[in-house]
Amino acid sequence: MIREFNTLAASAEVEIRVRASRFLAFAFPVEDEAEARLVLEERGRVRFDATHHCAAWRFRDGLWRAIDAGEPSGSAGAPILAAIDSDQLVDTAVIVTRWFGGTKLGVGGLVRAYGEAAAEALSAAPRRRGVYAERLCVRYAFGDTSSVMHGLERSGATRQEYSFVEEQATVSFDVPDAEVEPLQRFLIERTSGRVTLERLGSTVLYRI
Repeated sequence: MIREFNTLAASAEVEIRVRASRFLAFAFPVEDEAEARLVLEERGRVRFDATHHCAAWRFRDGLWRAIDAGEPSGSAGAPILAAIDSDQLVDTAVIVTRWFGGTKLGVGGLVRAYGEAAAEALSAAPRRRGVYAERLCVRYAFGDTSSVMHGLERSGATRQEYSFVEEQATVSFDVPDAEVEPLQRFLIERTSGRVTLERLGSTVLYRI
């Protein structure tokens, strides 16, 4: 099972010129296809004087899209997508806006120009690693506080939220998938099974 993936931490924009044509590439992290299309539409509205707005995106669920937007088939969207895949990125989109400079580049020239623009924008964007995780809740008696805190520390738990009612405490937190079973075993052993662990749902942790 894939437990980690690479994506962008923020957007970046780079412009290149090829034989008088301008290529403005915008790389950005994205949650789903609807969001990617909204950004594409917005850039089309803002840069209405451009000749083409080509794009590609890849998501960690396997969904991808390559959009030529009027350029010859396979000359724009495919090289943009290839740049994303070359960097092994997901949840990532790149839009390359072109202003025609008067000289035809041919299919080969377009492939190189769109691919180069996309690659440079991706290179300029900061990266982060996503880790599949679980949101857990542990209920424990005050006497087991030390064991629970030790377990959370060794498992890399984040977003810890505590509540206290009489002699019982509750902590909710995120922990990487790979640490769930080891944490559960550790807590059961250290407390002789007195703690209660509940899975609240799946999430993702990001690391720069």
